[in-house]
Amino acid sequence: MASLVQFKYYANSLEANRDKQILANNGLKSFIANEQTIQSDWLLSQALGGIQLQVFEDEVEKAQEILKNFLDNEHTSLEVDHTIADPDYDFTCPKCGSNHLYRDENPGGLFGISLLFLGFPIKAKSHLYHCYYCGNKFRA
Repeated sequence: MASLVQFKYYANSLEANRDKQILANNGLKSFIANEQTIQSDWLLSQALGGIQLQVFEDEVEKAQEILKNFLDNEHTSLEVDHTIADPDYDFTCPKCGSNHLYRDENPGGLFGISLLFLGFPIKAKSHLYHCYYCGNKFRA
């Protein structure tokens, strides 16, 4: 019987489980190692080599082909079905047309300069938005 080999490494379990499900949908068995350990103590990730997706030794090439085909076709099948009935903003993402947006709330340069010279922070509203659906960053 073929032995298990480390096929791919991940920083988080979401991507590992996605790839495991893709392989399962194509008839390949795979296993995830170190997932629970790293989720309970993420500092161990470097020591353990991250979250590992394991496949049988004789199915490595087939698994690589399946994941490559999925990733090549992933971006072409992007369809916007997720919309919010009453969004906070009256515009959409220029890349995908979704209205699932959030404003970047990180303090900008005015925050640091005002704290340095005035002794108290002044926070200005950011005009940088992020799309939850496609990850696009844009200014509005």
